[in-house]
Amino acid sequence: MDPFRRDRNKRRRDPFGFDDDFFRDFFDDDVFEDFRRMAEEMMRMFSNAPVGKPVIHGYKVYMGPDGRLRIEDFGNKPIRSQGGEPMISEEREPLTDVIEGENEVSVTVEIPGVEKEDIDLRVTEEDLEIKVDTPQRKYHKNVKLPCEVKPKTTKATYKNGILDIVIERKEKKKKEDTGYKVDIQ
Repeated sequence: MDPFRRDRNKRRRDPFGFDDDFFRDFFDDDVFEDFRRMAEEMMRMFSNAPVGKPVIHGYKVYMGPDGRLRIEDFGNKPIRSQGGEPMISEEREPLTDVIEGENEVSVTVEIPGVEKEDIDLRVTEEDLEIKVDTPQRKYHKNVKLPCEVKPKTTKATYKNGILDIVIERKEKKKKEDTGYKVDIQ
């Protein structure tokens, strides 16, 4: 009798561990299905990956401002071939964080392996576009900003593969009304 048979059978059913009770308790059914779908899509994409070229693909999972779980992918962009099979583009979508402050919006973008001269950065009142097109690296990202900004106030720095962008808001963020504090007797 094999004491580890139960564990081996469990791994055979789901290589990503999504059948685990931990995941079922932690995530609701919609998120659970999203993870399963993403894992299946990644397996199909990687089966058609170009040989000898690096492939990067990942997911950023975070809580949105509305309190709902958000899933955003980054890395080589998936494309569809004429036969409908998923393939992988050489162009990467970089990992990006957007932080809305009281007076400004800060955007941090990971684009390693390029020189600052290779980065094309365009800002409008509502959007930000980052593009790099070199023989070694191709990045592209359109970011919908959380509020209107003043494009001419944009300041950007690039160091060690991290692009930091700060843009002034058009209007200051309104402070939330915390209400009247009541002393309890």
